[in-house]
Amino acid sequence: MIRITEQVVKNAREVVEKAKGVAAGAGANLIASLGIDSLRAQITGYCQLGDRVIDQSRRRVLQGGNLLFQHSFWAVALPKGEQVPTEQKVYSIFESHTALIKRGKAQKPVEFGHKVFLAESAQGLITDYQVLDGNPSDTTHVQSSLDRHKQTFDRSPQLYATDRGFFSPDNVQACEKAGVVQVSIPQRGGHKTAEQDALERSPAFKKAQRFRAGIEGRISVLFRAAA
Repeated sequence: MIRITEQVVKNAREVVEKAKGVAAGAGANLIASLGIDSLRAQITGYCQLGDRVIDQSRRRVLQGGNLLFQHSFWAVALPKGEQVPTEQKVYSIFESHTALIKRGKAQKPVEFGHKVFLAESAQGLITDYQVLDGNPSDTTHVQSSLDRHKQTFDRSPQLYATDRGFFSPDNVQACEKAGVVQVSIPQRGGHKTAEQDALERSPAFKKAQRFRAGIEGRISVLFRAAA
C-alpha cells in the first residue's frame, strides 16, 4: 500500500509539473490560467498530505519490533513501529483538520471530527459556540464560557448546568464567584459529602439537569444537518 501511494503521489507531482507549461500557454486566457494554477496548488497540497500519510504509516508499521497477525489459515509477523504523536497524524486527506476524539464511551471509544462547545439559553437559543482544537478536557471551558457570556449579555448567567465532565471544585467556585444563582454541575468521581449529595437530590438541581438534557435535541439537529 505504501508503494502504491508513493507511485500515486509521484504521478500527481509529474502532472503538476507538466500543467505548469499548460498554464503558461493559456496566458492569453486569464480565467483558464488561474483555474489551472488553482488545481495545481490543490494537488500539491494533497501530495504533501500524502507524504505525511506515507511517513506515519512507515513509522507506525514498518519500524520497530514484531507484531503477529493471525488468521484461521495463516499467520504473519509484521514490525510494530513507534507511537506517532497525535498532532503529527493525518486522519483524513480531504478534511485534514479532522481530530481524533476519545470521550470515554464504551460503544464509541474513538471518534473523528471536532468537539464543539455549545451554550443554550432558557428560550432554546444557542448563545455561544466554540469549535475546539484537539480533544481538550471539558473542565477547561467553564471560566472562559462565563467570561464570554458576560461580554455578550453584560451579566453572568442565572443558571449554569452541565454534565459531570465539567466538574471540578474550582469550576463550581468560579460560577459562584461570578454570581451564578444556580450551579448545577454533578460531581464526577470521589466520595460525595452529605452536603453535595443533598444538593444533587434537590428539586432545583434536578430541574437544571433536565433543562441541560434538552440541548441534546439541538445537538441531534446539528448532527443531522452535517450528515
